[in-house]
Amino acid sequence: MDRDSSDEDDDRQTLIHQNDTKNLPHQIPSSPHHSTTPRSTTFHVEELESQIRRRFKLTFNKRYFFLFAIILPLLIVSIFFSADIRSLFSSNISSLRFNTVSDRVHESQLQALYLLNQQQTSLLYLWNHTFVNSNNNITAVQLDDIKASLLNQITLNRHIQEILLSPHKTGNTLQNGTVLDPNFAGYSFERCRKVDPKFSERRTIEWNPKPNKFLFAICLSGQMSNHLICLEKHMFFAAVLNRALVIPSSRFDYQYNRVLDIDHINDCIGKKAVIAFEDFMEIKKNHAHIDKFICYFSSPQPCYVDEEHLKKLKSLGISMGKLETAWKSEDIKKPSPKTVKDVEEKFGSDDDVIVIGDVYFADVERDWVMQPGGPIAHKCKTLIEPSKLILLTAERFIQTFLGSNFIALHFRRHGFLKFCDAKKPSCFYPIPQAADCITRMVERANAPVIYLSTDAAESETGLLQSMVVLNGKTIPLVKRPPRNSAEKWDALLYRHGLQDDLQVEAMLDKTICAMSSVFIGAPGSTFTEDILRLRKDWGTASLCDEYLCQGEQPNFIAGDE
Repeated sequence: MDRDSSDEDDDRQTLIHQNDTKNLPHQIPSSPHHSTTPRSTTFHVEELESQIRRRFKLTFNKRYFFLFAIILPLLIVSIFFSADIRSLFSSNISSLRFNTVSDRVHESQLQALYLLNQQQTSLLYLWNHTFVNSNNNITAVQLDDIKASLLNQITLNRHIQEILLSPHKTGNTLQNGTVLDPNFAGYSFERCRKVDPKFSERRTIEWNPKPNKFLFAICLSGQMSNHLICLEKHMFFAAVLNRALVIPSSRFDYQYNRVLDIDHINDCIGKKAVIAFEDFMEIKKNHAHIDKFICYFSSPQPCYVDEEHLKKLKSLGISMGKLETAWKSEDIKKPSPKTVKDVEEKFGSDDDVIVIGDVYFADVERDWVMQPGGPIAHKCKTLIEPSKLILLTAERFIQTFLGSNFIALHFRRHGFLKFCDAKKPSCFYPIPQAADCITRMVERANAPVIYLSTDAAESETGLLQSMVVLNGKTIPLVKRPPRNSAEKWDALLYRHGLQDDLQVEAMLDKTICAMSSVFIGAPGSTFTEDILRLRKDWGTASLCDEYLCQGEQPNFIAGDE
């Protein structure tokens, strides 16, 4: 049933009355009359205002006003003399500041304890791996590792001091100015610094070829890297015997003029000491004869030359006599050390053209031959180096992808498993172990990127990439990408028709690796050995250069067939 308008008026009056009773200290009586005019629907606002005015007059009459005016000043004066007002407001602020400093000190102590625990672990590791198992023969690299570890601990100690003193900082300056700076007083050093080649201390021999006296080079063992090492040794023999060296024909051997700069060698020597096969045949009017074919090695076969290659020589218009041997029992598997005097006695001759066969395995004056820059006097860093086109292409690749600070890794895998497992100890490492060794080198060298020269399958390189991680960051492994016309770093090779040449690509890989800050090589690989030769001769060799997982054995080795 609907309520009438008089009921609503009663409700409104009741609400106003209850609200007044609740909020005012004295009850204000309501009007006895209930108006039904529209004015009553405004909740009697005017009537409420009049009630408040009446109450105000009752409370604040003149007597109360004068009494309040007298008491208030007396109260203020009393409070001022009985209490330190400033302390009332500052006490809470001081307490807050004390609590903040206290919290900061507590937090810094916890951080310092954590870092001290880390420092203790690192120092114990250094002790266990340096002194306890030491045989008192510490290499320069190991000594640098010790220095670097100690420097890290000095730096960590400084960090701990800063943390402990951080609550007492004034602005950006520590109140204690005695914190040790590891870059002060000689504490800073370059861990993977370059090796001094000491060219001024080289022992050299002058190469002075006699007119029309030639040594015909024959290099047949292994791949291109073996042949380049063989050529370098042939140069030494030619210098000792005062003969010009004839580079083999591309129909008999590799096409060396695509990867080497023959003119560079002669410019460094200062005379025409090396000539191409075509120039030699022109001198001999295309009918050359080998006057003396005396072999350095007698086993497994004289000169390490088979019948097939002898036929190739004859097909080039070269005639020869019977093969002889300098020593009856010189085996490539167990070469005996020889001296310059031995070479002169066995191969010295007045014949125009002589051949001594493949000398890749020859052990002649090892220290002399292996010194930086080689054994022959010249005005360059090295005699056998990549062609100018390959050098420029390598530099452009480095500028495009790598920058000045990078590690180069020769990661030999194809056909290497059986080869390495035949050696004792094996040199073929599981991917996780290899990744761990590489990561340690990245930390030591502080390099942001790795150039990867490899013949490994994508499945292996992909796994390796995923596991080379330092401080939560994946270190990129960069390989030479496929040809892309938008990239110009390899334009020189395409312009001169050298693209897709496997030997050019191999030499390009070597050149990039030889220019790296640090090099990790494959043990037992002549590709690696030729890179190390270039680094040694160019002065780019680092104290951190080493073979992959050097000093370690594979943590798993498969059984024999």
